[in-house]
Amino acid sequence: MLNIDDPNNQPTTAAIWQLGFRPFFLFGALFAALAIPAWLVTLYLPEYAWVNVPPLWWHPHELIFGFAMAIIAGFLLTAVKNWTGQHTYSGWQLAIVFGCWAMARVLLFVPSSIPLEFAALFDFIFMAAVISKIFQCIVKAKQWRNIAIPIGLSFALLINGISYWALATQDYFLASNTWLAMMFMIALLISFIGGRVIPFFTSAKLNIERKNPIVWLDLLAFSSLAILVVVTLLNALNTPFAQACLLIASAATFGRMSRWQFKASLQEPMLWSLQLSYMCLPITLLVMAILTPTPFVVKNIMHFFAIGTIAGVCLSMITRVSLGHTGRDIYQGPNMTGPFIYMLFAAFSRGVMPLIQPEFMAEWHLLSGLLWTAAFGHFVFHFSKILFSYRPDGRPG
Repeated sequence: MLNIDDPNNQPTTAAIWQLGFRPFFLFGALFAALAIPAWLVTLYLPEYAWVNVPPLWWHPHELIFGFAMAIIAGFLLTAVKNWTGQHTYSGWQLAIVFGCWAMARVLLFVPSSIPLEFAALFDFIFMAAVISKIFQCIVKAKQWRNIAIPIGLSFALLINGISYWALATQDYFLASNTWLAMMFMIALLISFIGGRVIPFFTSAKLNIERKNPIVWLDLLAFSSLAILVVVTLLNALNTPFAQACLLIASAATFGRMSRWQFKASLQEPMLWSLQLSYMCLPITLLVMAILTPTPFVVKNIMHFFAIGTIAGVCLSMITRVSLGHTGRDIYQGPNMTGPFIYMLFAAFSRGVMPLIQPEFMAEWHLLSGLLWTAAFGHFVFHFSKILFSYRPDGRPG
C-alpha cells in the first residue's frame, strides 16, 4: 500500500480528526451499543418510546444507515487513502462530514417536531460527501478497478432517499423492501472488499501461500448479489428466479471461501472472526433459497446475516484498523476474542432460535441484545483512549 505521510511533519490536528476511521469507528460503535437497548425498550415497553419517527422504521434504518454506514464511511475514507495515495477528509472537513452523520441520528431519535426533511438533508450531505471524496481519489489515481465502490454507494444513497420517502408517505411496505435491498447491497460491498482483504490477512499473518481468486467465481458471486438487490426492490424475492439467484450466490460465496485457508485461520481470533462472520452470508443465502421466503423467515434469517456478517465483519475490521492505523501491533491489542464470540452468538440467538422456538421470541431478542451491546461496549471501553490519542510514532493518521 502507498504511504503518503511524511514522518517529519508532526500532526497539529486533534487526534480524533486525523483520519476518517477515528470518529466514525468510535461513535459508530457507541451508537450501536446504545441503539439496540433503545430499540428493545420501544419494542417491549412502548409507553417509554421517545423516538421522533415510528420505531419499526427507525430500527432498521438506523442500524443500516446509522451504524453500518458510519463504519463503511470510516473504513473507506481510510482505505482509499492507502489504495490511491490521495488525501481524504481530515481536520475541520472530517468534523463537518461526521457532524452531518451525527445530526441525522439525533434528529431521528429525539422527541421533537423538527421536520423530517432536516434529518434526510444531513444524511444526504454525509453520504454524498463520502461518495464524492472516494470517487475523486479513485479518478485521480486512475484506479478504475475500485470504481464500483462509489457507484455502489451512490445506489445506497438512492435507497436511503427512497426509505425517507416511504416514511414521509407512510408506505412501510416500500420501506421494508428498500432495507432488504440495502442489506443485499452491503453484502455485495462486503463480498467485494472481503474477497481481497480476508485471504490477504490470513496468508500474511500465517505465512502461507495465498490462492489466486477465480475470476468467474467472483463475478458470479457479485452479479447474483447485485441481481438480488434489484429483485428485492421490485418485490420479487418470492419467485423461482430469485430462489435460483439465492442458491447461486450462496454456492459462489462458499466456493470463494473454500480458497481462503479457513482451517488455518482458527488459530488467530483476528482472522477467524472475519472468516466466521463472512460465512454467515452464504448460510443466510442458502437458508433463504431452501425455505419458503415468508416474511417471518426472511425477517429472522436476515437478522442472522445483519448481526453475523455485517456487524461481525464491522467489529473485526474496526478492531484491526483502529490498531494498525494508530501505529500499534494488530495482534497485540486489547483482547477482543470475547466480543467476537458474543457477536456470533447474538446472530444465532436473534436469527436462528426464533425460527426454532418462536414462543420464546422475547427471550431471544433480549439475549441477542445483551450480547450485541456487550460486544460493542467492550470496543468503546477499550478503544476510546486509542482513537482519541495520537500515534505513538508521531505520524499523522
